[in-house]
Amino acid sequence: MTQLELNGSVPVKPPRTSFYLFLVGLFVIVFISAVYIEADPLQFALNSSNMLDLLVRMVPPDWSYFVTTTPAMLDTIRMALIGTTIGTIFSIPIMFLCARNMFSAQWLVQGCRLALNILRTIPDLLLAAIFAAILGFSPLAGIAALGVFSIGIIAKLSYEAIENIDDGPLESMTAVGATKLQWIAFGVIPQVLPHIVSYILYTFEINIRAAAILGLVGAGGIGLFYNRALGYFAYDQVMALILYTLVVVVIIDFISLKIREHLL
Repeated sequence: MTQLELNGSVPVKPPRTSFYLFLVGLFVIVFISAVYIEADPLQFALNSSNMLDLLVRMVPPDWSYFVTTTPAMLDTIRMALIGTTIGTIFSIPIMFLCARNMFSAQWLVQGCRLALNILRTIPDLLLAAIFAAILGFSPLAGIAALGVFSIGIIAKLSYEAIENIDDGPLESMTAVGATKLQWIAFGVIPQVLPHIVSYILYTFEINIRAAAILGLVGAGGIGLFYNRALGYFAYDQVMALILYTLVVVVIIDFISLKIREHLL
């Protein structure tokens, strides 16, 4: 017998009634939502022949399309890189303005957070369509869309990291009369810089995927070839583009992982 049993104080497993009720409630909500929007899972079985036909038409991929689309893939990578850089630059002041422990004026903090939330609600494809209408059907529209999209991700994640820093160094600097800029430069940035760099790399990975489909709305890059291949029902070329994009994403993800491991 254990020591607890000898003392007569056997631990009692807490009831999990609330957990089970949560699962039941979640299942009911999902089921009602599926019924309301007429999302019938049987449609997958009824259309299985169409799915199989599509997969057959995608294999084997048109490997020659790799060479044809390489310039566009490089343009996609450049678009993601420039868009992420622009988003990072504009995110730097926004992330500090949104952090509650940086500024005491709550109207300023809440106003910046509201603007950031509005920015994050706009889908990247809609942003690309808007900028394509303004700037024309060119990679510049895609870069602008990715830049705005990047601000929403980087600023959001970064200001949350800023709010979780150790306040000790900040209090010490305040006691010796440090200015706000010194406060941020020497007390905040050293604590959050590895996290911010990690968020930037994560956003760059997302932008590679996003830039690959921006061409569907005329914003340049590899998406133009996706749109063309789908328009001509050339599914072997679509499969080649999917595999090409996968290779690029895996390589960039590996490089980003190594950089994050070195920083963190």
